[in-house]
Amino acid sequence: MLALDFIRRHPDEVRRAAQLKGEEAPVDEILELDRRWRECLEVAEKARAQQNELSKRFAKTKDTEDLRKAKEVGEEAKRELARAAEMKQKLDDLLLRVPNLFHESVPIGESEADNVVLREWGSRPDFAFEPRTHYELGEALGIMDFERAARVAGSRFAFLTGAGARLERALVQFMLNLHTGEHGYTEVYPPILVNSASMIGTAQLPKFGDDAFRVQDRDLWLIPTAEVPVTNMHRQEILDGARLPLNYVAYTPCFRSEAGAAGKDTRGYIRMHQFSKVELVRLVEPEKSLEALDELTSQAEEVLRRLGLHYQLMVMCTGDMGFAQYKKYDLNVWCPGLGRYLEVSSCSLFNDFQARRASLRYRPAPGEAPRFLHTLNGSGLALTRTLDAVLETYQRADGGIEVPEVLRPYFGGSEILHSS
Repeated sequence: MLALDFIRRHPDEVRRAAQLKGEEAPVDEILELDRRWRECLEVAEKARAQQNELSKRFAKTKDTEDLRKAKEVGEEAKRELARAAEMKQKLDDLLLRVPNLFHESVPIGESEADNVVLREWGSRPDFAFEPRTHYELGEALGIMDFERAARVAGSRFAFLTGAGARLERALVQFMLNLHTGEHGYTEVYPPILVNSASMIGTAQLPKFGDDAFRVQDRDLWLIPTAEVPVTNMHRQEILDGARLPLNYVAYTPCFRSEAGAAGKDTRGYIRMHQFSKVELVRLVEPEKSLEALDELTSQAEEVLRRLGLHYQLMVMCTGDMGFAQYKKYDLNVWCPGLGRYLEVSSCSLFNDFQARRASLRYRPAPGEAPRFLHTLNGSGLALTRTLDAVLETYQRADGGIEVPEVLRPYFGGSEILHSS
């Protein structure tokens, strides 16, 4: 969240950022409530000062009128403090609804049409036959089953069986081994149920509550991404600056209701209620966060390169970058069967926006005042769409799937994936 003092001093900048992001920002309401809150505190402070003065005078004079007035102004102070506390609670709620600012390098735009392709890697595969979609391939091979999953759980679920399940497991192991072995991340297996405070800490609440699954009658939510528990792992701590940066990687199932995506990608293994991701999370010093974003993004890119998948790297414009992001890159992989790109990773810098919500701080040096960290995250990668791209990119005319070279050790050296 943005600091209240910053909104007081720069209301126009906050309004402009929200407008260019296509978000609402209750700046005027915040400023008015802030004014009234501070007035209440001032009245309460004056009443308390008067009460103290009357109490001291009563101790000397024993005048019952001084005692009566002291009690009267004491009650006034209590009333004003209660009003101030109520206003502060409303003020804190409003602050959670203000979107983040954005970096000056972010392109101005209204929609995904205004995003900018920074670079491409590889080329689109050329087939001597009409390429099939991942779901056509998966169903023909008997490794994907949407019909039975719908009977078990409803739409937007799938069974992966046999070689399909093994392929996803191979992708997970490959990604985790790469990020821990070569990129310096510490592997974490976090809780996949989190409380509301954790969801607020990473800005899933209150903005995206309708897109999440909640456990009935419990303050627990199924995580929409490992970003939530991993970023909150150091919530309300003051870290030693010498430990920074902290780099974590986590593989988890993720859950989203997709309330805002009705009718989108209803066919295939694309936009599921349950899906898996390997997530990268970094906690860094503010001065190094932009550099850390580029580094994190290149680490996600390396997964696609080693898999031999053609992709685009895009910088997201203001209108498509998100509520909490300060700067964001998307990695979009080419799926030849679908004939389009699918997003497999969003790499985001939040500056201190999440850190303020989750009270994530560090002490630069012994004796120095604590500062808020900068947080980053990115998928390294999302499993569903990466699996889709592998199936469609490595398909053969006979319906089999060539196993990418980096995944063959996880298949016992096998080069071809056949039906289960």
